[in-house]
Amino acid sequence: MRLAGPMRAVAVLLLLGLTWVLASSILGGDSSSLVKHFFSGTNEEPTAETKPRRYKCGLSAPCPQKHLAFRLVSGAANVIGPKICLEDKILVSSVKNNVGRGLNIALVNGVSGELLDTKSFDMWAGDVTDLLKYLRPLHEGTLVFVASFDDPATKLNDEARRLFEELGSTVVKDLTFRDSWVFVGAKGIENKSPFEQRMKNSKSSNKYEGWPESLEMDGCIPLRAPLEN
Repeated sequence: MRLAGPMRAVAVLLLLGLTWVLASSILGGDSSSLVKHFFSGTNEEPTAETKPRRYKCGLSAPCPQKHLAFRLVSGAANVIGPKICLEDKILVSSVKNNVGRGLNIALVNGVSGELLDTKSFDMWAGDVTDLLKYLRPLHEGTLVFVASFDDPATKLNDEARRLFEELGSTVVKDLTFRDSWVFVGAKGIENKSPFEQRMKNSKSSNKYEGWPESLEMDGCIPLRAPLEN
């Protein structure tokens, strides 16, 4: 009678052991996978969620070698300022406190990709002469990034439009009051620039009251070979 308790305990242990072996063979795994099975209901290893890769300036794919990644965003109405990003560096933005109404411009060395200067020109109440003095002396190969904010065109005269056309613009001749405009050109470009967008100010299609929607453009710009002396 005294042995009944210990024998019963041994029988229970044997039964548990057989159950463990049977379960292990059915699941085809080791003891750790069995524990995982009991606690999680599966013996599959957890997989980390795949996050989409982020490339320079938020591009969906990397740029080739010897190319500059860029993103331009025009201003939204007269509230949210424009943004110019190059090689994952913000050149112009409201956060950097270097935006202004009109045309926001960044000049970049087309051979090295080095930022040369940034400046904004008020095309509503400013003096277009300041813009002309800025564009006339540009050196061969200089990249010109432009993002509009509020009104890019009221003060533009024929010479200013011609200077942008020489940089590769095809729409500046038609740019009007409060249009949205983003553009990348270059001094000495032989063809028209492939990097340009314009959204016309139109009461019938404006996203904001009195202004069209903001424009966003990105891409890869090839660096120029050094000029021969």
